[in-house]
Amino acid sequence: MTIQTLEGVKLTFPTFLLMAGPDSGQGTGPLTLVWFGLIFVVFYLLLIRPQRKKQKEHERLLSELKKGDKVLTTGGMFGIVFAIDDDRNRVVIKINDNTKLEFLKSAIAARVDK
Repeated sequence: MTIQTLEGVKLTFPTFLLMAGPDSGQGTGPLTLVWFGLIFVVFYLLLIRPQRKKQKEHERLLSELKKGDKVLTTGGMFGIVFAIDDDRNRVVIKINDNTKLEFLKSAIAARVDK
């Protein structure tokens, strides 16, 4: 392969070809826009929508959290909600009789059935 120069920049031959525009002179048709639209719709349905639904369910769980609920943290610790501080967005979880830990509310992964 030879090296071509373009305004003082050395490029390999395939890179130089990629920089060249289309040879036919035809523009992209409206079909390309339809494809981009379809790809966006599929992306929305498969990724964005389920993530939003999961986020809303988690927010609902945190808003309904009350003292005495058995919970699981994102770190895998089980405990009972001892106190809730909505101003600081914190939760105190009682792990056993002598151990109480403070977590962010967002660290609560799930409520465990009693």
